[in-house]
This record gives sequence, structure tokens and C-alpha cells, in this order.
Amino acid sequence: MQINGRQHGDWTHYAIDSDLTAAADAWQVSLGLPGGVFPADVEPGAMVKVLVGDETVLLGRIDDISHSVAAGSHQLALSGRDLAGMLLDCSAPLFTGKGMTLQDVLDNVVRPLGISQIRVDAKAKGQIEKINVDPGNSAWDVLTRAAQANGLAAWFDPDGTLVVGGPDYSRPASARLILRRDGKGNNVLSLAETRSHAQRHSELTLLGQGHGQAQTAGRHAMRYQVFDSDVCYHKPLIQVEPDAASQAELAARADKMLADARLAGYTLAATVAGHRDSRGKLWTPGQRIEVESEPHGINGVYFLMARAFEGGRGQGSITRLTLKEDKCWIPAMRAGQQSGAKHVA
Repeated sequence: MQINGRQHGDWTHYAIDSDLTAAADAWQVSLGLPGGVFPADVEPGAMVKVLVGDETVLLGRIDDISHSVAAGSHQLALSGRDLAGMLLDCSAPLFTGKGMTLQDVLDNVVRPLGISQIRVDAKAKGQIEKINVDPGNSAWDVLTRAAQANGLAAWFDPDGTLVVGGPDYSRPASARLILRRDGKGNNVLSLAETRSHAQRHSELTLLGQGHGQAQTAGRHAMRYQVFDSDVCYHKPLIQVEPDAASQAELAARADKMLADARLAGYTLAATVAGHRDSRGKLWTPGQRIEVESEPHGINGVYFLMARAFEGGRGQGSITRLTLKEDKCWIPAMRAGQQSGAKHVA
């Protein structure tokens, strides 16, 4: 780990998260200080580069420092987030923009906070008819709203680049996880499957209206309905959307809610030794991974949504992988509709 450009190592414990659905990736490290010497350059707000070997896995700042002394113990613990923490912590400027594009938001909200490396991975044409930034709205709130208007998501790459884009479902699976009863070829320490209908509904109905503008009449009585045929019992949800710009925007919101519920409804949690896959590459969210598990009756491709590196001095390094149903996160990034769903406008 580099703190303000100075190398620090030999941590007694470390944990480094990366999650495409979390606003900011977190990290934490701890170190014993038997000599009682506190590093002078370690301060809250200091820039941090977290490395695994020679590869950068996170760029951010120190949020918290805990320096504790007890009988026979002298400990230093640091924790923080990647650069998304700045966008979460800082309020967006107070302005009202009509027809704001994604690029407008990046130029007027994101860049002034010191985020200079930005990449838009998909062609974004969508406009938000009107953005009202109220006191207390964070820069991250405004950014994610603009991204979602274009059917995209926002996250930070390990090198500190803000990416606005989505998954590449055309990419072939890059790794394979195996759990067989006879143990041959097994490469996972544990694998847990969780299925849930807690957030899923058999039918979702959105009722929308939109505020009128100087040259545009208000929109009323908009309605969009979508069905999840995998929920084979009656479990309806009706929700009011008070500020929908159009029928198309209402439909996009309904589709996203259905996809988010489906995403939350299935998780594969795997633990593997080390931090690299069979190709020697660091595990990275966004990978498509083949999973074969005889005990679970699984043999298919899944999407790596999150990973957490853990280890430290005298400990074996492990990686916790969170896998989701493939082609479910931001389904608009692929051709066709999500299987198991149908729409009625």
C-alpha cells in the first residue's frame, strides 16, 4: 500500500472490496506497532493506492484511523474508500438544468470535485428533461440518475478512472469454478447458493405523472405494467412515480425495478484460495465465470458482481466472490428482453 506516495507493507490483516452495485469500494488494513512508532505521513484524507503484488486494485483516500494501546498490544488500523467516496460525501452544486445530458453532469458536477479520469463505455444519448438539485443531494446521486437515464451504471476502475457503462455480455467466460463430490478438479473452498422471492413480484404496475414546463403540459395517467413469470403465484406491486418524463421513461424504470429484484433474488457466494484465477489474473467484478457444482446441480455461466480480497501476515490469502445470474444486471446492455418477463403498456 502506498500512502501519499510512500510504501507501507507487512500488514497483519487486510480486506479490499470491489462491488459493482456498491457506491464506493471499501478497504481496511491493520498493523501491530511493537516499536510504538506511528508513521508520520498517515493522516485522514491522505491519498492511498492499494496494490496486490505490483497491480493496483484501488485508488482512494483514508477515511478513518484507529490507534490503540493496551497491555501488551499496540495497534494501528486504517480504513477508507475509493474515489467514489468523494462523490458520496460532497453535495452537488445547486442548479436547475433542463435537458441535461450525461456529459453535462460529468462536466458540471463530477469534474469540479477532482475526478479527472472519466470513460463513458456506451453511447449515451438520453437526456433528463429536468434536474432539480436540492440542498443535500450528493454528487453521486446526480451522477447515478444521469447514468440510469441512459441505461448505464457508474463505478471506479482500480486506477481511479470513473466508468459510466455496463457489462459486456459478449465476453466469453474467463474462469471456471468446480465443486465435485469426488473432489477431482475442485478449486473452491466453499460455495453457497441463496434463492429468494422477498423482493420479487408476479406483476409490477407503475402509475406515473410528470410536471408541466413552460412550453410543455403536464403528463398524467401514465401506466406501465410488467410481469415476472418465474413468480408463479399472485404477488402484485403497485407504485406511483411522481416525476416521469414520458411513457418510455416509466417503462425503463419498471424494467429496471424488475431486473433489480431478479438480481437480488439469486446469489452464489464462493470462497477461493489466493487472489487470482487460473490464468493468473486478479479476480475482477465484471468477469463471466463458468460454475460447475454437483451438490447444487449447477452447470452454467454466472456474472461476477463483487469480490473481496482478504489476508495478512501469517494468514492464507483468500478471495470471496459474489456471483449473480448472467445477463441480469442492466439487461438493456444485451439484445432482447430478460427471460421470464413480459410487458403490458
